[in-house]
Amino acid sequence: MTEFFRLQKIDWILFFSTLPLLFAGVITMSSFGGDDAFASKQMIWIAVSLVIFFIFSMVDFRFLRRTGVIIFLFMSGCVVLISLFLVGSVFKGAQGWFNLGFFAVQPADPMKLVLVLVLTKYFSRRHIEIANIRHIIVSGIYALIPFLLVVVQPDFGSAMIFFLIWLGMVFVSGISKKHLLAVFALGLISFGTLWGFVFQDYQKLRIMSFIHPLADIRGAGYNAFQSTVAIGSGGILGKGVGYGTQSRLNFLPEYQTDFVFAAFSEEWGFVGVVLLFIFFGILVWRILANAILGETNFEILFGMGVAIYFIAHFIINVGMNIGLLPVTGTTIPFLSYGGSHLITEFAALGILMGMKRYSRVAHRDDLQHEFLGVG
Repeated sequence: MTEFFRLQKIDWILFFSTLPLLFAGVITMSSFGGDDAFASKQMIWIAVSLVIFFIFSMVDFRFLRRTGVIIFLFMSGCVVLISLFLVGSVFKGAQGWFNLGFFAVQPADPMKLVLVLVLTKYFSRRHIEIANIRHIIVSGIYALIPFLLVVVQPDFGSAMIFFLIWLGMVFVSGISKKHLLAVFALGLISFGTLWGFVFQDYQKLRIMSFIHPLADIRGAGYNAFQSTVAIGSGGILGKGVGYGTQSRLNFLPEYQTDFVFAAFSEEWGFVGVVLLFIFFGILVWRILANAILGETNFEILFGMGVAIYFIAHFIINVGMNIGLLPVTGTTIPFLSYGGSHLITEFAALGILMGMKRYSRVAHRDDLQHEFLGVG
């Protein structure tokens, strides 16, 4: 009975908004038939992820406010990322996976959630002093460590997510405008350094294909070109489930992971895409609605960090699918095949629901005064 009442603390609107997104991914994978087992494997990952979500929703996560716990999680995550260079497996050119036989694990995914927790802990204690640029630099170092560890794999997509999580959380923490400009200047300098000394030739080609998408459609720009063709061919109502020619004829690569959005768009058309955006918008709305009622600044900032994490993944994936951003190998939340990102996503939502158990009902003006320092 006690556990039943704990489940009543779950935001069911948030939970049910994820189901159409999961369905969209599975139905897109299953529409290709043949020997493709992605859909059936994805169902297993979904079941595991949902179990984790409900377990986490019943945990009291106030222990995460402890500095020792956060340091342990961060150091453990960094050690795991470093160990990839010793025993990690290479997949699609990146040494970012642990091959466990029946399945593979990508540690960069849970490390994104760990970074959200680290920055949440740091800014929750210093949000009033955030105007001091020293705190921006220190927080940037926390993000820089996992950023560099995944860049050298090389996994440019995950590195961009780490950067955007840091940038987003710095922004919501109340950074001054002049320091915001300094952050962007630092970003440009960092990009120049990465371009000159870190990026591999194929990564440079991807970025150049973004600037000139039709310059090499048989080479570096092939994936982006086929993705835009697939999306455009979907029209208003789509071609129907199982009738996406770009995907079924293997013109569209990685239809189950990086380009599942393009495969879905071809079959469901503009109407399907609008519905997809609506459900994702509901998800982000409910995350923020729960975050703002957090018991302390720690819970508030964590919820905002989770929203930033989802938005960053969504924008980058959709952007590269429609040719507005370079192809970086970034998954789209809940749709793309894979267990590492699914478990991380539902773990993040489960932690948020666990925090909801001891949330408060506060007046908006009080929250603005306490969290934003205004009023």
